[in-house]
Amino acid sequence: MKKFVIIIVCFVVLFAGGVSFYFLNNEKDNTSYLRVHVRANSNSEEDQQVKYSVKEAVVDYLTPLIAEGSTFEQAYNILEANLKNIEAVADGVLKEYGFEYKSTAKLNQEYFPTRSYDELTLENGYYDALILNLGSGTGNNWWCVVYPPLCFIGKEGSAGKNIKYRSKILEIIQGFFA
Repeated sequence: MKKFVIIIVCFVVLFAGGVSFYFLNNEKDNTSYLRVHVRANSNSEEDQQVKYSVKEAVVDYLTPLIAEGSTFEQAYNILEANLKNIEAVADGVLKEYGFEYKSTAKLNQEYFPTRSYDELTLENGYYDALILNLGSGTGNNWWCVVYPPLCFIGKEGSAGKNIKYRSKILEIIQGFFA
């Protein structure tokens, strides 16, 4: 019985410590996210359709590059070094679809509204972002998170489905009783 009480006390201490560690280390910190923002030339049906084609091509181009970075700084530097290439990818799609206008890519801080990605919610605020304007860039837009790569894992909306979550506390408890 004494051993059982000690196990319960240890479990409560571990659980309480894990919960407080989780909440202390998961505050919304805008500086740990790098977003991407693709702005269409206008709200015409054609400009909106090509925006999604450009987005797909840019995501396909960036996915292996971003995979090389394991920190925010590395991801930022990768984007910065590839701005002209990102424009070339976007311009290639625009040209393929017969559009005369070009794209411009830059890194900048920009305001984003609150957005949820599966279980993660990014609060509204200013975030560092890759801004990709197509033509005038005054149309409706598409945005996602480049780092960590929430929109680059599988298809958008299923980003969290390819991630396997583990609990160290549960592994310790299962190991104790195994």
